[in-house]
Amino acid sequence: MERANKNPKISTGEIEVIAKKIEVLGKCKNILPFEINTNQEVREDLRLEYRFLDLRNEHLHHNILLRAKILKALRDKMDELEFTEIQTPILANSSPEGARDYLVPSRLNPGEFYALPQAPQQFKQLLMVAGFNKYYQIAPCFRDEDPRADRAPGEFYQLDFEMSFATQEDVFKVIEMVIPDIFKKFTKWKVEQGPFVKIPYKEAMEKYGTDKPDLRNPLIIQDVTEVFVNSEFNAFKEKTIKAIIVPNGAVQGRKFFDKMVEFATTKEVGAKGLAWVKWEQTGEVTGGISKFITPEMKQKLETKYKVKNNDSLFFIADELEKAQKIAGLIRIELGKQLDLIEKEVYKFCFIVDFPMYELSEEGTIDFSHNPFSMPQGGMKALEEKEPLEILAYQYDLVCNGYEMASGAVRNHNPEIMIKAFEIAGYSEEDVKNRFGALYNAFQYGTPPHAGAAAGVDRMVMLIANSQNIREIIAFPKNKKARDLLMRAPSIVSKQQLEDVHIELKK
Repeated sequence: MERANKNPKISTGEIEVIAKKIEVLGKCKNILPFEINTNQEVREDLRLEYRFLDLRNEHLHHNILLRAKILKALRDKMDELEFTEIQTPILANSSPEGARDYLVPSRLNPGEFYALPQAPQQFKQLLMVAGFNKYYQIAPCFRDEDPRADRAPGEFYQLDFEMSFATQEDVFKVIEMVIPDIFKKFTKWKVEQGPFVKIPYKEAMEKYGTDKPDLRNPLIIQDVTEVFVNSEFNAFKEKTIKAIIVPNGAVQGRKFFDKMVEFATTKEVGAKGLAWVKWEQTGEVTGGISKFITPEMKQKLETKYKVKNNDSLFFIADELEKAQKIAGLIRIELGKQLDLIEKEVYKFCFIVDFPMYELSEEGTIDFSHNPFSMPQGGMKALEEKEPLEILAYQYDLVCNGYEMASGAVRNHNPEIMIKAFEIAGYSEEDVKNRFGALYNAFQYGTPPHAGAAAGVDRMVMLIANSQNIREIIAFPKNKKARDLLMRAPSIVSKQQLEDVHIELKK
C-alpha cells in the first residue's frame, strides 16, 4: 500500500501508523514550553525548569547515556586493577580544603553541625591505616563555590583512589592506565598515551601562564625582561616583561591587533595595556611600540629568542604573578583567534612540584593545595627552608587546558603533620580538635600512602566534546546555583528550623 503521508523532512516521516483503537496513557498539554530536538535557541533557565522535557533532546539524552557507560567503564577498570570500592560518609566534619563547606545542623546535638565532605580526603587516609591497601569510589563531593562553565555548583563527582606503600610515580602509572583507556573507549579523537610529560608548577607558570596548560596550543610565553632593562618605554620600566612570539603573525592587519588590545584590557583579563610589534618580511620592525625597539634590542630578540621575519610579538608588563596570569590568558585567546589549537586530540600532562604554601590575601602563610600532603624533604624542609620555598608531593593531571585530576603523596607522620600545620598558623591543639581522627590514627602505625581524584563530570564533558558541564548532568543547577526544577534552595517552615535549633536573623 502506498504511504501517501511519507515526509522525509521530519524524524518520524518514514513511519505511518493505521490505528484501530487509541488509548491515551499520558496526557500532554497542547503547547510545550519549547520545541524539543530543534536547532531553535532556548533560554537555559527555561530548559532547566522543564529539565524532564529537555532530557528528551537527542543530544542531551546521548550525554546522559554516555555518562552511565563511562561510570561503568571506570568501575570495571578499577576492579581490574584490584582496587576495592568502599563508600565513605556524606555527613562528615568541617575541614579546610579550599572552599566553603555546606553545613548541616544536627537535631539530636543542638548547636552542632555536620559538613558535607568537600572530598573523602580524611576517610580514604583512614582506610589506608585500616589496611585496605587499594581503595576507590566514585565519590560525591560538595563545595560551596561559584559556578563556571566547567564546574558544577554545589556538588560534583570524582573517581577517588588511594594506595598504601605508593609513590608519586605509582599514582601516575594508575592514572596512565585508567584515563587514556576510558577516553579511547568513547571517542574517535586521538588520545595521547602515557607516560605523560611532567611539568613543574614553576615552569608551567613561566611558559603557559597557568597550571592548567593546553598543550594543543603551540605558543609559548617567554621572559624578555632583560631585553628592556634600559627601555625608554615607561610602561616597561621596573616591570616583569613577558612576550608571546606568533610565527607568521605579521600578516595580520591592524584590526586584529586592536582586537587583542581590547581583549587584554577587559575586566576579566585585567591588563593595563598590550604592547605589540611586527617583524616585516624585510626585517623592519613596525607597528605598536616599534619606535622603542632599539637595534640592540632587535638583535637580542632575534638571536636569543629566535624572532624571525614575518613574526609578531605581544608584550605584557606587570608584577611577576600578574604578568604570568595575563600572558596566559592572552596565549589562550591568540590560540583561538588564529586557529592554532590542534584539532580532535586529547593531550595530557602532569603538573608537579606545587609549592606547599602561599601567601593569603591578608599576607599570612596558608596551604596552597592540599593540607594533608607530604612536603618534599620532610621535617628537614619544614624546619630549615622558608615556607614559600617548600615544595610538596602534589600533582595535577591536565587535559586540553582543564584540570582533570588532583592528588598527592600524603603526610602520614604525626610530627610532620603538626609542624606543617604550625607553619600555616594552627596549633597542635587545633590539629587535634579539627583532625582528631587522622591525628589519632597516625599514632598506630600508618603506611606511607598516596592517591588522586579525577573529576568525573569534567571527564564526561571532554569526551562528549561539550563546552558546558551542565549538558552532561541529568539535573544540574543554574549559574546562580539554583535548581529551577525542584525549586531549591527554598524557604522552610518555622517548625523545621526549630527542630534543628536554628533561628533566622531578620
